[in-house]
Amino acid sequence: YSATVLYNVLLKKRESRRRLQWYHAPTFLLLWVALFYAVVLPLFNRLPDPVTIAHEPLKPGEFVAERAQQMLYELNRIGPRVVGSMANEKEAVNFLISEVRKIREEMHSDLYQLELSHQQPTGSFVLGTMTSLYQGIQNVVVKLSTKSSNSSSSLLLNSHFDSKPGSPGAGDDGTMVVVMLEVLRQMAISETPFQHPIVFLFNGAEENPLQGSHGFVTQHEWAADCKAVINLEVGGSGGPDILFQSGPNNPWLVQYYKNNAKHPMASTLAEEIFQFGILPSDTDFRIFRDYGHIPGLDIAQFSNGYVYHTAFDRFDVVSRRSIQSTGDNVLSLVRAFSNASELAESEDKSGGHSVFFDFLGLFFVTYTEKTGIILNYCLAGLSILLVVISLWRMASTSEVSLGQISIWFLIILGLHLVGCLLSIALPILMAVLYDIGDRTMTYYSNNWLVIGLYICPAIIGLVLPSTLYHAFKPNNKISISYQVHMGLHVHCVAMAILAIIMTALGLRTPYMCMVSIFFYSASLLINLLSTLHGRGGCGKDVVSIPSKYEISYRFPGYYWVLTTQIIQLMPFVYFCYLFYIFLVIFFPAMGRNRDSANPDMLIALICAMGTLFALGFVVPLINMFRWSTFILIGLGVVTFVFCMISVSEVGFPYRPRTSVMRVNFLETRRIFYEFDGTVSVNDSGYYFDYQDRHALRPLQDYGVNMTGLTSMASDCNEDYVMCGMPCFWSSWCRSLSSAAWLPRDTEVEIPKALDLVSLGTEMLESGKSKRFKFELTGPPHMGLYIRPLQRVTVEDWSFERIMLDQPQKYSAPYQIYFSYGVDDTPFEFHIDLAVSCIYKLYISNFIQINFLQKSDGDVDGPYFELGVVGHYVSKDFKRDATTRQFIADFPDFVYIMEWPSLFKRYIF
Repeated sequence: YSATVLYNVLLKKRESRRRLQWYHAPTFLLLWVALFYAVVLPLFNRLPDPVTIAHEPLKPGEFVAERAQQMLYELNRIGPRVVGSMANEKEAVNFLISEVRKIREEMHSDLYQLELSHQQPTGSFVLGTMTSLYQGIQNVVVKLSTKSSNSSSSLLLNSHFDSKPGSPGAGDDGTMVVVMLEVLRQMAISETPFQHPIVFLFNGAEENPLQGSHGFVTQHEWAADCKAVINLEVGGSGGPDILFQSGPNNPWLVQYYKNNAKHPMASTLAEEIFQFGILPSDTDFRIFRDYGHIPGLDIAQFSNGYVYHTAFDRFDVVSRRSIQSTGDNVLSLVRAFSNASELAESEDKSGGHSVFFDFLGLFFVTYTEKTGIILNYCLAGLSILLVVISLWRMASTSEVSLGQISIWFLIILGLHLVGCLLSIALPILMAVLYDIGDRTMTYYSNNWLVIGLYICPAIIGLVLPSTLYHAFKPNNKISISYQVHMGLHVHCVAMAILAIIMTALGLRTPYMCMVSIFFYSASLLINLLSTLHGRGGCGKDVVSIPSKYEISYRFPGYYWVLTTQIIQLMPFVYFCYLFYIFLVIFFPAMGRNRDSANPDMLIALICAMGTLFALGFVVPLINMFRWSTFILIGLGVVTFVFCMISVSEVGFPYRPRTSVMRVNFLETRRIFYEFDGTVSVNDSGYYFDYQDRHALRPLQDYGVNMTGLTSMASDCNEDYVMCGMPCFWSSWCRSLSSAAWLPRDTEVEIPKALDLVSLGTEMLESGKSKRFKFELTGPPHMGLYIRPLQRVTVEDWSFERIMLDQPQKYSAPYQIYFSYGVDDTPFEFHIDLAVSCIYKLYISNFIQINFLQKSDGDVDGPYFELGVVGHYVSKDFKRDATTRQFIADFPDFVYIMEWPSLFKRYIF
């Protein structure tokens, strides 16, 4: 018995020596951090050298960023370009027409024909939960075609020249406007003709939203011939551009992108995230897809989203290198698509979606969705088979049964699944705790804080169950090396199962699982085919006991780790690169995500998923070091230190100019008329539309007078349509819980009249509906809210009928948004309403049935409530002195988007 005890003691001592010293663990982990900063960040920020005008003769046919930048400077000087403003409708349009005429003068007129169309469409469509009407907005459309070609299939390029209120829009979307102008110039001066005509759409009402593209695709004579579109957007200012939407279907489009984009950046994951609506944004691509049925590519720059839709989106923050990068891509794609045979046969090439992604911008991978399904299933099955073979090899070399190995494997698998859940749960828990303490968005200005706040907890959660298992329930029947190896095997099996499930659900993002298990399976196959799988002990190590016993034990070492980790370098840098892109996109987006949801939850989830994919085959190796539990404690200390930093001034979210706090408000005058014409409300105040989780709380210590502020989440007065708030678009009206009202003593000065004139009423031929006719005049942006009263229904109106025909999707109050550009003709509309009376049918003394039936003839009394709002958005309308002083009271880290509004409410 004493010999057996001594054997176990010596065996444990010998086995512990097979673990690496604990002080190597920090170096091991820091090497991966260093790899991120040494490889991933430089490749992400890598942009081409710009081509200058002086060097253009040496580089014929190349995009010239300097010329594009000069045009951007001129466009930026115009200032904010809001629909209906002089800047947008006159100055910007004149700028574009002038630049196009300059290009026409340089064009090879013997080869090409350039047609210029100045479109002023009027139309309507349903977007979100509102009907959007536009009148006389402006598009500048250019068609460049080769005289020798008779092709009727055109390529469409789109960008928009209007901007958000207060923003000069140098990035969004001025950069893409000047990129298109320079591409137009390069194509027009090229000595190599192309086959298909190219339509350049400079649309003047994207921010309105999406009205310019709708006016073109539904009304312009050239729209029907457009067979593919390249939509160009900017979600920030500068940086690389990413392909984030493609199709629908038509995988040849992505194949052309692969073959021709000089600086590829794309991800199927980005496409599915955007189309799920997680990012608070939209593009004209939706209009071309849904109304024009035009497939294409949606490409956008996305860096520095902090200046997006602010006054700081200026010329000086857009680098020439970023213009060159996008220009190179777009020019190359235009040349390829304008000669693509598929453009004339796009309907025949429409089958299936694509799976696509780039690798660090170095090369591009794409294949069809059907191929992806086959790859996912086959690779998942192969990886599981390799794991089974590895387990069999472990059993044979460890002199234990395969059944016993399988039981241990299942135990480790269960622990790993718990670890995966913890790796997501712990960061989310951190996000919840920070939200409870009103400390969200601490990473907003100092992004590196997420390393300690979310990534370290994700690492701890992932490896904690297996570490505790190895520490408190050691398995002396097989080596710690094999146990650690099984820790990687279970992650491979988990990824394979996840890939199978996601593929079965019809998603394309399982390509990420495929990338992960492909590289691990490759390293496992190499280890199995070589002697590395079980090598390390050079046979058997002998434990000698001073008695008649001499016991031998095989100690497999860690030689397999070298192969595994060298090959893991590839997926590590890829997933770091991929998830860093999403963090660059979502960090600033959390500043405009409204206050209803905890933004840290999304950032925590991105960090957790990034940790799972980038470090899933790395952090389990913590268990090959001695005192691995103390290593996790060390990571916990790192998290604690970062928490202390985050609750200091470092963690205050906002900074002047670079990462501002967004505050949107409308200085509003409200006049509410009752049915008898009397005025029940006549007041003024500020209607706030909260932009982030903090609402207005960060202003409490800065002397901004918020006395009397009431939240619509608790104080919505349902006696008035839309809570009595002049919400602008459907997104504003859907988020009235994120709104507040601050009364003010002085009356808001309204810079232009808003008049609703009743043109009379009439009973329709059916005798059951009454028509109310109106004429509306006012500023270029106006809104209507229609709420029928009890037992009244809207039978018809002069707007799109979609909201009336789909009551399960749309309900009162109905929102109608109306804007105009150069055509300020009074807007006439009508609403047909019917009153239903309650009839009671008595079956017996105990049974009564109530039913509604439309009344015959006119009915005395009110029919509906009508809200009319005028929005005086552009700087053409002056702000009153009280508003200017109120704005001046805000601290310098606040960016304010505001304008006067007049809300009149009637009952008819």
